[in-house]
Amino acid sequence: MKRLFYSLIIISSLFLISCSDKIMGYSVLLWNIPEQEMQAGQVLPVYIKSNISHVYVVSNVAGEKFEIPLWQLTEPVKKSKVKALVEKYSENAHTYASVKLDGLPCRAEPVNTAKQVYRLRKGEIIKILYKGNGAKPMAGKNALEGDWYRILTDDGTLGWCFSYNLNLYETDASGARIGGQEIVEEEEEDKAYVQICQNVWYPEYFRSMIDSKDIDISKLHPSYKFAIDTENNKVTLNTLSIHENWNYEGYTKTDDREYTLKNIPIKIIYKNSAFIVLRYTDASGKPQDLNFVTISDDITEIITAEKERRSKSYSELVKHGPEYSSSNYGNLTFQSDGVIKWTGFKLLVPSIIEAGSRSSGSASVKYSLSKNLQSSYDGVVTFKFEASSSEVNFLYKLEDGGLRLEDTSSAVFKGNQVTSRSASPVIIYFKKKQ
Repeated sequence: MKRLFYSLIIISSLFLISCSDKIMGYSVLLWNIPEQEMQAGQVLPVYIKSNISHVYVVSNVAGEKFEIPLWQLTEPVKKSKVKALVEKYSENAHTYASVKLDGLPCRAEPVNTAKQVYRLRKGEIIKILYKGNGAKPMAGKNALEGDWYRILTDDGTLGWCFSYNLNLYETDASGARIGGQEIVEEEEEDKAYVQICQNVWYPEYFRSMIDSKDIDISKLHPSYKFAIDTENNKVTLNTLSIHENWNYEGYTKTDDREYTLKNIPIKIIYKNSAFIVLRYTDASGKPQDLNFVTISDDITEIITAEKERRSKSYSELVKHGPEYSSSNYGNLTFQSDGVIKWTGFKLLVPSIIEAGSRSSGSASVKYSLSKNLQSSYDGVVTFKFEASSSEVNFLYKLEDGGLRLEDTSSAVFKGNQVTSRSASPVIIYFKKKQ
């Protein structure tokens, strides 16, 4: 019956077009036009397309021509292809939806990891175009109920949205709602909580590291974050020492800008749009306050750049040598894979190098220099000898014909950065072996 109904629409639309008017093609109406008594799913003849005004010129059943925004129609097709176009949209021709969740993502593809193209507002009305095939989002181990739909917003944005947080309903010939539960907006939207849910929050020390360029890649990782995924009903808290995931069941506002997550041992204290405090209570009942911030920088890119810095610095040590010798402190060889061999370092034992350390081991460049040291040194090289329980660090300078090392046993380290030299350092001069 549905196909017969749309076939009649096609026939009636074609019949009413004057033979003297030049038609460029036929389109399916995607959004109701109540003032013209036109319903989505109807076929309209298209006469003109204006890319300047962003409108089509079409006609109604009375043959009267009028303009309609480009986004409200499908691309015009030949008469022979109209039937297939109507069938594509027929199942949901009169289906609209209201949005249950503020900030609901609209994605480029029907999959939960696809790029977001739009964020829907709570109560916003969208047009359902047709159903798609895609993996359902998960809530824990269970798939959410619903389907992926191609949707259209009232500003012409197209995308894919999962129906779990949509309230679908049909419209009649006048465009009025048929069924479906109407979403009533709250009197005042809690903008602070909306921001909390829309942002991904990272430990505050991320910002300090990035600003100072003191990058410790063992502590900086994109998975270390706090996030509320209202779409999939999940809450994640992941840090160096905390690794938790909970099912999200909503929140209660316990004070001005303080929120307690239901059945989750977290209170969120909203400071501003870029800073929150999490009061987290662990399994032993011990509470702790954790500071989180928003980060606009690409953390993965920062980590990659830091790895490249370390690799480049170590490669310069190898390229400059790779074999160095000292009459007092032995012979030192750097290999490209990070393996080193240092023989004859007895004068550095046990004050700098641990007793029992073997001559073989590894070397890397993992610490950085503060600005005040960068003019005097090229970096910090870290040695880890076999049979030794601790690392040994030296400031280094590549010099003409050799290498200068300076021990850091009493130097000041701040985070992953050396900020000042030792008071009375041991300085070693190596010559390059020819």
